[in-house]
Amino acid sequence: QLQLVESGGGLVQAGGSLSLSCAASGRAFSDYAMGWFRQAPGLEREFVATISWTGGISRVADSAKGRFTISRGYGSNTVYLQMNSLKPEDTAVYYCAARRRGTIATMLIEYDYWGQGTQVTVSS
Repeated sequence: QLQLVESGGGLVQAGGSLSLSCAASGRAFSDYAMGWFRQAPGLEREFVATISWTGGISRVADSAKGRFTISRGYGSNTVYLQMNSLKPEDTAVYYCAARRRGTIATMLIEYDYWGQGTQVTVSS
C-alpha cells in the first residue's frame, strides 16, 4: 500500500499563488508516476497534472497550462503542485494520486492510490 497525504490548500485571492504538497509513504515512491486531480462541487473529478517516475516527463491540463507546475522531490518522497495566477474557477478539492506504472497518465482509472484531498478556494 502507498499512503498519500496532501497539504497546502487554503483560501487565496484571484491572481495569487498556492503550493500543494503530497507526501507518500509505505512503498517505493520513486517507481510511481504521480498526478494531481481536482473536483469542484457538482462536477466530476478532472485531470490537472501528471509527472513520470523519473520526473523527466510531465503534462499539465490546458486549463492550467502556463500557470501550474508539477514536480517531485525524491529525497523527500513528495510531489508538488505550484499554482500561480489562480482564478476563481480553480476552486476545488485537489487530490494527489499514484500510478504503479511509471509513465504519465491523465485518466482517473489509470491511478491506483489516492489521497484524501485538500481544499483550494480562490476568491474573486
